[in-house]
Amino acid sequence: MRIGAVFPQTEIGDDPVAIRDWAQAAEGLGYRHILAYEHVLGFAKDPIQTSVGSMTPDRNAHEPLVLFGYLAGLTRRIELATGILILPQRQTALVAKQAAEVDVLSGGRLRLGIGVGYAPAEFTALGADYHTRGARIEEQMAVLRALWTEEAVIFQGRWHHLEGAGMSPRPVQRPIPIWIGGMSEAALKRAAALADGWLSVLRATDDHARGMIERLRAYADAAGRAPGAVGIDVHLPLRSVAQAGWAEHAEAWRKLGATHLSVETMMAGFTSPQQHIDALRRVAEDLGLTGASAH
Repeated sequence: MRIGAVFPQTEIGDDPVAIRDWAQAAEGLGYRHILAYEHVLGFAKDPIQTSVGSMTPDRNAHEPLVLFGYLAGLTRRIELATGILILPQRQTALVAKQAAEVDVLSGGRLRLGIGVGYAPAEFTALGADYHTRGARIEEQMAVLRALWTEEAVIFQGRWHHLEGAGMSPRPVQRPIPIWIGGMSEAALKRAAALADGWLSVLRATDDHARGMIERLRAYADAAGRAPGAVGIDVHLPLRSVAQAGWAEHAEAWRKLGATHLSVETMMAGFTSPQQHIDALRRVAEDLGLTGASAH
């Protein structure tokens, strides 16, 4: 099971030096990936409700692909994962280009986590159709993979029409891994049938989590996928799991079949970037990550 760290999106601030130090610390401590959430906009009226608080206009939300372009040059080994990019509110070809650029600049370290989103106001503000997002994301995935792997793409779909279109540079990974996030049954089925993995927001190893993982596997089997073809990313939230239970929590996820565990330090009472780094160090030492002993 690969253990990574959730970028403390809403709490790290906007100092580029602090962001650099956090990312380099995570890599140095032996974390295998950085997972960054996304919301393009916050709203003063009826703010979007997330697992890490309400998205108001003054709440930090770094744009993941630009962030990863910055981190690509400041890190060497750690994977950069969007968790998730709300794909249907974005232009597909532009996402293909941006993702390919991050993959090139990072030497092939991008994992593109995508989802359909759940905030109509954000879609409206970005000029996108909220009601067709489920069907559209499946067509978008096909277009992304074609643009990443083919020199000149011919594609005629409901929303996309490409006549010999291509781009350069294409990514190092051909194609870039696409993971689907979401907790709905539709998201589970889509991830099982079409994606390289499922990005969950599961934070407790309970019967609900076990049931979702079992259904994911059943859907993957029904789609003819090989056993283990669909990765599973889950969370270790420090706000709800005490230090004495960190190792047990990680082991429980491993037994349930999780392939990736993302350590989340937000909403745990930390008030500075250094406190987030210190928390990652304690977890790394507890879980025996390579690099932790050197710090």
